[in-house]
Amino acid sequence: MRIAVVRESHPGERRVALVPESCGKLIEAGFSVAIESGAGAMAGYDDAAYRAVDAVVETDPQGLVQSADILLKVNRPTNDHPRAEVDWIHPGTIVVGSLMPLREPRAMAALAERRAIAFSTDAIPRTTRAQAMDTLSSMSSISGYKGVLLAAIELPKYLPMLSSAAGTVFPASVFVIGAAVAGLQAIATAKRLGAMVTATDVRPEVKEQIESVGAKYVGIELTEDASAGGGYARELGPEDQSRQREMLIDEVARSDVVITTALI
Repeated sequence: MRIAVVRESHPGERRVALVPESCGKLIEAGFSVAIESGAGAMAGYDDAAYRAVDAVVETDPQGLVQSADILLKVNRPTNDHPRAEVDWIHPGTIVVGSLMPLREPRAMAALAERRAIAFSTDAIPRTTRAQAMDTLSSMSSISGYKGVLLAAIELPKYLPMLSSAAGTVFPASVFVIGAAVAGLQAIATAKRLGAMVTATDVRPEVKEQIESVGAKYVGIELTEDASAGGGYARELGPEDQSRQREMLIDEVARSDVVITTALI
């Protein structure tokens, strides 16, 4: 079975669907792996790294996709010329990637017209068994971490408290909205950098999780349960939304950094 990986063409995308180490494991398991030349360059992997694990490096993306039994992508296959990857897919090809089917209905319809078999790794349930392929959680963790680092760069003051002979600089206050995977990682990162962290979430059961990573929990008393199961939340009613908005206004006003992590 032939696995193909092509270069990601979405603006700003630096990731690659398969790193050399994973290529080697798949080849040892009996798969044939082919990758488009330059596909891993922005992620720090040159063609030589793929050749070193016996992956085939090709320069023709169209021929690569047309010959694939399994197509691995970070994002959905493009269907715009001059790189219309969807048009290159033959019926029965298995497409695996973060396809965002609810956000990209036209792209999903195009894959259906090609009679492809699509697996969206961002739609995998948050279960222990499926955790290894849950790209939404793993990427959310990176987003929470990187979000704090970007805030620290842009903030015109220190995150931690610093004392010197010249005086004391008090720590920055960071407010994190949402305490799922990205939010908890943002809280933990901000705490490690010395900030004073406050966080909120409409799911009351995450209060202990927020406090366990060192943040102060703030929230309102809800009139109805907002938990939707699987780490997700449902939309609040008008009354709860109004009270939550007032709470957020106060917290945002007193914060130096606000990080929003709720995925809608």
